[in-house]
Amino acid sequence: MSPTGTVIPYCAAACAAAGCDPVLCTGRGAPSNETMFARSEQAIPGGVNSSIRAFRAVGGHPYVVARAEGPYVFDVEGRRYIDLVQSYGAVILGHAHPAVTAAVAAAAAEGTSFGAPTPREMKLAEEIRARMPSCQRVRLMNSGTEATSTAVRLARGFTGRDRIVAFHGNFHGATDALLAAGGSGVATLGLPGTAGVPAGAVAETLVVPYNEVPSIGDDVAAVIVEPVAANMGVIAPAPGFLAGLREACDSAGALLIFDEVITGFRLDTGGAQAKYDVAPDLTTLGKVIGGGLPIGALGGRRDVMETLTPIGTVFHAGTLSGNPLATAAGLAALGQLTPDVYMELSARARRLAALLRDACLAAGFPVQFPVVGTVAGIVCGEIPPPTDFASAKLTDERAYAVFFQAMLAEGVAMAPGAYEAIFVGLAHTDVVIAAVGEAAGRAALVAKRAIHGASDGR
Repeated sequence: MSPTGTVIPYCAAACAAAGCDPVLCTGRGAPSNETMFARSEQAIPGGVNSSIRAFRAVGGHPYVVARAEGPYVFDVEGRRYIDLVQSYGAVILGHAHPAVTAAVAAAAAEGTSFGAPTPREMKLAEEIRARMPSCQRVRLMNSGTEATSTAVRLARGFTGRDRIVAFHGNFHGATDALLAAGGSGVATLGLPGTAGVPAGAVAETLVVPYNEVPSIGDDVAAVIVEPVAANMGVIAPAPGFLAGLREACDSAGALLIFDEVITGFRLDTGGAQAKYDVAPDLTTLGKVIGGGLPIGALGGRRDVMETLTPIGTVFHAGTLSGNPLATAAGLAALGQLTPDVYMELSARARRLAALLRDACLAAGFPVQFPVVGTVAGIVCGEIPPPTDFASAKLTDERAYAVFFQAMLAEGVAMAPGAYEAIFVGLAHTDVVIAAVGEAAGRAALVAKRAIHGASDGR
């Protein structure tokens, strides 16, 4: 029963008898986004499996995706949207890329999970090591969260120290010790952290402003940072920031951890560490390396990584780690990503950001679109370019929500949160990018009128 008391019948046998698709059944005739989401709320808390998808920050109910192809997603009502979310950066080639789907189909035909070593997981680890030389050894996992939580445990085990330094607004997944840093969905929901985390879990986490090199004592196990902050908008590291962290960690005997779950193999062939020429001790990865399937990875110095079991004493294990479908998809995706491709993707991101900026400027709707590599941010309001979490929080969240809904009405899907990024991929051709720019011009006018009224005649 829904919260309003309306029963939405669902029965596989009834669906079969009626000749309808049980996956799309709503009990109310043809599926719609609203009725499908109402059905979801009866089985899934809040109707979603990741909180930001519930649209609480932008209003309305979510569109429910039935399928996707290239730069587009299609909802259950048959509407097509240009997708600027791209599974939050995971599908850099575009949805259902033939190389990826063929690789996954071939792998699935051989078996979906074995609980034993496979050639593909070895090849993917070798590919990561070749592209990212700081990763002398690589352990595959199931998510970015698992990678960051393991990185923290490993740093503590290797150094014999407990304290972790993190940065306000950086997001490292649902790791108890790091949720205090905020960012991403935590910022979108307006929460300083989360309920359910004991004080002791964060007692050894020191959170400091992004883009400032902190003093690091001899009790610090590691400093963990998003080298490009992509969960409070998109904020580039200040000149000397990453190099300063490297020097400070070296002086204190602490490890430097780069969370490259977003930036890894998205900004550059070798991630943000290649772009900014700073090598961390440990790197966490996800998203792109799975080609759109669930995956995570932790890589780093050999002596540190070999502190993991079965060689060392820091425990890690996972039933589905190195999953053959995810590794097949990841290898297929990385196989398409050459240096020339990254140059082209970065150029497309700059073109898209320029079109969006010009469209909003022409409408009198103040928005900034900072770009780093293939990722763009959105900053609503007349504020200075953000450099840290405090300045990022000055963005006009209401203006973003109105612009988001106006773009959605124009057939362009952005992330349902003011602190998320726009991800540009291979499927975003010049024609698609031009269409987004045209849509933005109309949407910006709608947003300005909604917020400021139409007294200026626009």
